[in-house]
Formats: sequence, C-alpha cells, structure tokens
Amino acid sequence: MTQDEALTRREWLAYGGAVVGGGLLAGCSGSEGAGDADSTQTAGTPTDAEATQTAAETDQSYSVSMSPVGEVSFESPPETVFTRLTHHADMAFALGRGDSVTAMHAPDYYDGLWNQFVERLPGVSLDWSGLYSSWQPSKEQLYELDSDVHLADPAWIVKQDAWSQSDIDEIAENVSPWFGNSLSDRHQQPPDSWAGSYEYYTLWEQFELVAEAFQERERYQALAAIHDDLLSTIEADLPAESERPTAVMLASADLDEIWAYTMDQPGFLNAHTRPLGPRDAFEGAIETNSTVDFEVLLEADPEVILFLGGMEPGTSLPKRRETFKSDPAAAEITAVQNDRMYAQGARYQGPILNLFQLEMTAKQLYPEQFGQWPTYGEGPYPEIPADEQLFDRQRVADIINGDL
Repeated sequence: MTQDEALTRREWLAYGGAVVGGGLLAGCSGSEGAGDADSTQTAGTPTDAEATQTAAETDQSYSVSMSPVGEVSFESPPETVFTRLTHHADMAFALGRGDSVTAMHAPDYYDGLWNQFVERLPGVSLDWSGLYSSWQPSKEQLYELDSDVHLADPAWIVKQDAWSQSDIDEIAENVSPWFGNSLSDRHQQPPDSWAGSYEYYTLWEQFELVAEAFQERERYQALAAIHDDLLSTIEADLPAESERPTAVMLASADLDEIWAYTMDQPGFLNAHTRPLGPRDAFEGAIETNSTVDFEVLLEADPEVILFLGGMEPGTSLPKRRETFKSDPAAAEITAVQNDRMYAQGARYQGPILNLFQLEMTAKQLYPEQFGQWPTYGEGPYPEIPADEQLFDRQRVADIINGDL
C-alpha cells in the first residue's frame, strides 16, 4: 500500500500537529484554485456546488490534543476503536461505543468482569468477547482491523513491546492515529524519546479529551456531574484521618504469589481509593506492585484487605477467605479475624467502573458513613437498596444509551 493510497482511504482523519516522532499523517490536500470566474469548466475541476460542499466538510473538522501524541485533527468522529487497556475500552463504552471496540487486552476475561457491573445498569449491554487480544499487538493485525482510531498510548507500546518509533509512525500514517495515554496509570517514566514532554492526566481529565475526540462533550459532562456529586458525598462524610482503617490491595490468581498495592500512589489506578484516604498498612515500607507473603501481611496487619479481580466470574471470594483463615500466619491478620476481606474489580478502570468502585470501596472502608457493603461471594455487583446507592444507576444507563 502506498502512502497516497492510505491517505485516500483515510482522508477523513489526519494528524493536525506535532506528534509522535517525525512521522505525521498529512491532512487532506487543499482544493485547486478556482481560476477566473468566467473561465470554462473543465473535466476534473470541481463545480461551485462541489467546492461549497468541500468547504463545508472542511469547516466541520476539529482538533484535540493529548500527550504524548500531540494535536490530532478529525473530520468526523471515529466509528471503530482499537484499544489496548481497559481504561480506554471503558471510556468508549461510557460514550456509547462499547460495541465499536475492535481489540483489547484479555477480551474474554474483561468482558466477564465488566459485565458483573453492567448487570446493574438497566437496559445496557456489553459484549467484548472474542475480540483481538491486543496486549502485544502486531502491525499486521492493526492493518487488518483497520480501526478509525487507536485509543492507546504509543509511548507505552514502545516501552513494553519493543515497537520502534518507525512502527508507531507507520500505523499512524497508513491506518489511523494514536490517541491515548496509559503511563498516567502510576506516573511511569516514558521512553527516552518522550522524556521531559510526557504529561500525566487524571482518569477524568483523560476521559474529557477522549470525549472531545468523539464529539461527545454532552455525554462527558453528564457523567462528570455524577462523578463530582459522588466525590462530594464522600468528602462530606469521610472520618478524620486518625479514625480511618489501615488497608492494602492484593492481587493473586491462586495466592501462591501475592502482589500488594498501596492505595495513595499518584495515577488513575488509585482513582477509586485515593479519594477515600485509607491509611497505608505498610506505612511506606514496600512499594506498590511488590510481592508479599502471609508473614509480611501479618507484620503489616491491615484492618481491611481488598482483592483485585475478586469479582471476576469464576473467582470465589469465600475460597480466598478460607485460604487466609486456614493459614496460621494469615489467620492472625486483623482483617481476616474481623471478616473485612472484600472483592474489587480492576485497576485499569474507566469512568463507569470508577463510579462503581468508588461506591463499593467507600462502603467497604467506611460502612458507618456510607452503608454496609453486602456480603459478597461471587456473581454480579450486589443489589444495593436505592436509598443506600451513592449514584443513580438509571441516570448512568441513560447517558450511555444516549438519553441525555
């Protein structure tokens, strides 16, 4: 495929400013001069009506800027969306484009996990099963998917998957642009080529930019209002810091190897725990994403344990609780003795999962202030009485479905 062919195929979508490396997708070429008004019309020269239509279409173009790609110009909203991580897939879902996603990391796993929450959104459905698994994407597959936008971070892909800058530029030029930010997850260092210029965003700051790219400002504002109200509710009722429990977040497939995560680190991975301000059970003694064993956990002695992935279908929280209770060291942990071991969803949350996880974590940490979290073993997000819900499910469902 030649570049000219690619530009003809993708003339609706083009880079508009300085972006990754030096490879840019040129915009649509301007119309030829109209010449003298009295000159004879020749074959291939646009009529006045055609020129007017072209000008009108050009006037509808818009640009959005996001680090690390810079400014991207669109002539119409993208219709198909490549994603790599679930915070971006959830953003597309929130904007009514869940079915437009063409790829994502571990699609069957996250389809099952997300649908545990979607169950509580009336009239909303989601199906990510069977999509291309894009954790280590190939250029060939990106050509085949032919997505209208790559809602993924090229700096992350260069950092993790050994793609070259020329690979990134090739896809941007011949398929469609990159438009995503992932290293804001925990403020990771970007590759050297982006050092000093990479910008970190909160989850909702990045969601606003994605909404701009899809021309969905109204949907974003409606969801952001719900998020702001939820944060205000939490902030108004948070107990004094000295009265908050010590807590730790854990992840493990089978508890043979356990990863521990602190809950106040910068980045959108903690967008549902940092606003709640629990005390770090490790008191800074370990870094986030460290492996620990039961003895280390006993020494930290958290009052609350949160299990990442605990709501994934097929995961039994009662079995995890029993494993802790049957171990001599783990059984002595305060959270285990007081049955304060709770399920969580996912770290790479988008706006919809963030709303649910803020609510559930508020109840798990502070039941006296925000209501008791129901006893949960497995299955969908539990039913919570309407007067104990911290946000309106029907309103969120309506926004996703376009009823604003």
